[in-house]
Amino acid sequence: MEMDERKIKILKAVIRNYLETGEPVGSRTVSKYTDLNLSSATIRNEMADLEEMGYILQPHTSAGRIPSDAGYRFYVDNMMQEQKDALDRREEELNAKESLLLEKVDRVEDLLQNVAKTLAANTNYATMVAAPHKSGRRIKFIQISQLERGKILAVLVLEGNTIKNTILQNVMELDTEMCLKLNVMLNSAVGGLTLEEINLSIISGLTAQAGEYGMLIRDILDAIAAAADSENDFQIYTSGATNIFKYPELSDNSKASELIYTLEEKRLLANLVNDSTDKDGGIRVYIGEETPVDSMKDCSVVTATYELSDGAKGTIGIIGPKRMDYEKVVETIKSIKSQLDDAFKKGGE
Repeated sequence: MEMDERKIKILKAVIRNYLETGEPVGSRTVSKYTDLNLSSATIRNEMADLEEMGYILQPHTSAGRIPSDAGYRFYVDNMMQEQKDALDRREEELNAKESLLLEKVDRVEDLLQNVAKTLAANTNYATMVAAPHKSGRRIKFIQISQLERGKILAVLVLEGNTIKNTILQNVMELDTEMCLKLNVMLNSAVGGLTLEEINLSIISGLTAQAGEYGMLIRDILDAIAAAADSENDFQIYTSGATNIFKYPELSDNSKASELIYTLEEKRLLANLVNDSTDKDGGIRVYIGEETPVDSMKDCSVVTATYELSDGAKGTIGIIGPKRMDYEKVVETIKSIKSQLDDAFKKGGE
């Protein structure tokens, strides 16, 4: 069964009407909503085909139809293709309208919180903005030194001159000569590597080479790994959680509480941030089960990745019902992404 122009127009009419009303859509409504000039009987037949193809569903025997996840996906993919040129033309208007949110903000934290709040206010959905982060930074060097009896300071310097300090407690004492030897040993083995590249073979070689200091070397590497892991942690700013209650399909007690908990416990959004970080910085639309966060399986989520001059990346996300206004959301998120790209590039000059 082919997806011809007539079926596409009927599917779009069903989806657009459902986006506006949240109510199942019948053939009579579709007949008023399109320029096809078809009878209700013909439209019913076409809707039956669309249902068989998996694009729409009938929630109750006597009810109209609602879009399925596959229907939303078809609609969004076509909409984004059709609207690409129009979005490009309107981007300048949106940039001018919303550029004030990027002005007169000295701290990155304030800027990103502003973005989250502005997006929530403009879209009436829940929003999140992840601060830029960069994983896989290479180790420039490691410096260990004796602080006092039983305490060693390990300093880790990562690519980009990010410095992480950690103190090891209750360890064996080192004299100046042994500190120097261990520093040379460590930097010869792991300098220039990422943490992911420090494998068991490298650790075994180092501990064997260190002899009686082998256990200390393992402790130092563990402490360094823990310190470097904190470099991969990222701050997430959220806003508009209460907007969820505006949409009946999301506002029942269990669904709403899970969603709000996810937005408050921001670490639960890590899967979304990691999954949506795209090499080309493209806009991604997750519909229903496509979303990598369990509490958002009844939602649609639109994300975009913005990038700093040093390659660190952050994520913008808008979370709403499957019947969200995709055109408006894509326009808005594309505009904000462009502004953030420009703002951070200027900041790095």
